[in-house]
Amino acid sequence: MSTRIRKAETVRARSGGRRASAFLARRSLTAHRPAWAAVFAATAATAALIGAFALVLGSLLLAQPPVERYTGADAVVAADQKVSYTAKPWGSEPRTTTAYLPERARLDRAVVAKAAAADGVAKAVADDSVPLTLGGGSGAVGRSWPSAVLTPYELTSGRAPRSADEVVVDRALAPAGAEVGSTVQLQAEGAARPYIVSGVAEAGNRGEGAPAVFFTEARLTALAGHPGTVDAVGIVARDGVSSDALRDSLGDALPDRTDTGRGIRVLIGSARGEAEHLDALGGRGDLLALLGSIAGTVLMVALLVLSTTVSQAVHQRSGELALLRAVGATPRQLRSAVGREVSRVAGAAVVLGGAGAVPLGLLMRSLLTTDPLPLPAPLWLPLAAAVAAAVFVVGAARPVSLLAARSITGMRPAAALSAARAPEPGEPGRLRTGAGMLLVVGGVGSAVAAMAQGGQAAAVAASGAATSLVIAVALLGPWIARAATRVLGAPLRRAGGVSGFLAAKSAAAHNRRLGAAITPMVLVVAFVCVQLTAGATLERAADRQAEAALRADLVVTAPAGLPADAAAAVRRAPGVAAATGVLRSSVLLAHHEMGDPKLDRYPVLGVTAGELSGTVDPGVASGDLTALTGRSTVAVGRHRADELGVGIGDRVRLRLGDGTQTWLRVVAVYERALGLGEFMLPREALTGHVSAARDARILVRSEAGSAAASVRRAVAPYAGAQVRAATADDVRIAPPSSEEDDALIVIGVGVIGGFALLAVVSTLTLITVGRRREFRLLRLVGAGRRQVTRMLFLETGLVAVAGLTIGTAVAAVPLTAFAVSAAGTLPYLEPVRYGVLAGAVLMAAVAGVVIPGASGGRVRRR
Repeated sequence: MSTRIRKAETVRARSGGRRASAFLARRSLTAHRPAWAAVFAATAATAALIGAFALVLGSLLLAQPPVERYTGADAVVAADQKVSYTAKPWGSEPRTTTAYLPERARLDRAVVAKAAAADGVAKAVADDSVPLTLGGGSGAVGRSWPSAVLTPYELTSGRAPRSADEVVVDRALAPAGAEVGSTVQLQAEGAARPYIVSGVAEAGNRGEGAPAVFFTEARLTALAGHPGTVDAVGIVARDGVSSDALRDSLGDALPDRTDTGRGIRVLIGSARGEAEHLDALGGRGDLLALLGSIAGTVLMVALLVLSTTVSQAVHQRSGELALLRAVGATPRQLRSAVGREVSRVAGAAVVLGGAGAVPLGLLMRSLLTTDPLPLPAPLWLPLAAAVAAAVFVVGAARPVSLLAARSITGMRPAAALSAARAPEPGEPGRLRTGAGMLLVVGGVGSAVAAMAQGGQAAAVAASGAATSLVIAVALLGPWIARAATRVLGAPLRRAGGVSGFLAAKSAAAHNRRLGAAITPMVLVVAFVCVQLTAGATLERAADRQAEAALRADLVVTAPAGLPADAAAAVRRAPGVAAATGVLRSSVLLAHHEMGDPKLDRYPVLGVTAGELSGTVDPGVASGDLTALTGRSTVAVGRHRADELGVGIGDRVRLRLGDGTQTWLRVVAVYERALGLGEFMLPREALTGHVSAARDARILVRSEAGSAAASVRRAVAPYAGAQVRAATADDVRIAPPSSEEDDALIVIGVGVIGGFALLAVVSTLTLITVGRRREFRLLRLVGAGRRQVTRMLFLETGLVAVAGLTIGTAVAAVPLTAFAVSAAGTLPYLEPVRYGVLAGAVLMAAVAGVVIPGASGGRVRRR
């Protein structure tokens, strides 16, 4: 019986404790609305940002290249566009990494007959494509007439081509005068030549690609230049054959690999788009890696902002909590009350944040979507992303609040009563200080390691250094605030008079509060500086190297590229000292990074060595560029040669754009690799391993004066060829920026930087709202309203200057290491961009301190 009574009493006690906690939570929410409003805003913004990134990442994972060219095909047989590399890391099992090939890997032509003999196959069509330039300079794609069934195209007038000089044109070309019986000028290989239009065809679903021009199969095979291989094989199934049965039948009939060792894939359904857009999935992988890195930073920033805001809100109530503890509230009741408050505020905030995550995520998705890789957004995805963000934020808010309140709720009642009347502690605890110092040492150590490394390893080390230093600033905030007060306090007192004296004394008396105010500013300044400066530094160094390497004064370009013999025609023009055709491609380098296998892609230039010295100067450090001939030589950038440990005469193993492995002998090492790329190959080494062996441009060096007129006459037979003055971008390995780069800058700097600025405003507002009693007391003891307002402006200036200075210093440490390692220069950021950042931080500080603080000083003295 006594046991039952004790159990009943325990149940009643717990029920009473829960009612007391609920009562305290309700009263606190009512009494501290301004403080909880700041927490509400920060929590809602956190949920919106995390939900938006979850939506974009989910959309990327679901993305598939669209099916346009092969809409009429039931299946497509293509070579595997992935390459793998296996290695054994230090003290671990072997690991394999994969990468997508930038150029098309082709199939043996014998695969066409084997596919046609498979059960359930009605027709197997060899599908090759050739880039064309029309007489007016616009681009088109050349295909064989039998492959028209794969889209499908149907004749609307005329007939199929029967001879090498006849073509069927896309209906989209009819406005340009391409009608049955007319003549069109087409350039594939060599100069443009006339073809007779034998028919006009229209596609049921041509998509957004270039219009097609159809040749006879024999003529198209000759123009493609690879008679033993095909780009892909389109399959039309017999009636009644399912896609799965067709795939199994083709799998049984076809070999596992081509003669060159590439795997053979049978693509059905939405996977058919992979055969059209070769690098779409590779771009998706790169984008996922970049967004994943940014998302990791987002989580760190979100947790830091959330913990700072919630901790500050709870800390402002430390006296109240101590008093409740002194009058008999149990630690469990206080923890429950604080947890309930934060959970209710966070629960309401994530509803608003989840709703805001949808438009923000859709905006970010629209910035990243492209024609080769449209990003889907099914109806369930925004809801799932918003719910995931809400669960994460609510789940993180309660533990943060309990940690913030643990020092007060765990005190004995007598000690709590003393703590309620004690001033704010000015120094962090030993554990917090020790952790902060360790992070400082680790951050500086990572920066030093970045200086000793290069490439991706240096970037990873620099990023780790920045993260460590930002967290260290958050932990060591009171110490940093004390140092900032000592440095800035004296000029503040001299320049501000009475208001300056009040501002300096207030800052010196509340180091913990000032540290909490500086931390979000350091976060936004450091993050934005790292995001903007790293890219700007590399771009500036690459621009300078490309400009120093340029020796050509003219360049020839065309929309669809230029055939190989165009450079030879330019060399024969009067007044031309040298002319170099530039073929662009990419190679894959297999190597180890901290023991892990890596497959990195590098863009390369294919050049003609005999004419190179007159048009491009790579800054040769050793070797001879005239030896860059044949199919087995390579020139390597100096930093890359040092990392690989190779010199003149050594061999480097590379995978060319179509996956072919080759050992290349190093004949030269050059300095200007940022501008011209890490590797430079002979043009003939790349010709058979690119999707289309067309020069991106022809660099021309005149003998005396300008040879523009003679060069124009030389390229007149090549449709769309244009001659203009050469610039550094013509020899640069990559363009200064792309739409994807701009989108990532908008997301990384605009979205996350905006969130961090909002965190600055909410944190400063929360701190300022907690000081309203202090402002009223100043007014009551005789301070004028203008003096209090001026004090707030001076404090805002102190916080902003300290935040900008420390944030810049935190960013400068890893950025200097990265810039010295990667570019051999100091970090560079355009002054205008830094000025915009400084102005945004100052405006956020004014919005968070002056505006809410001004109302706190409105007191009528009696």
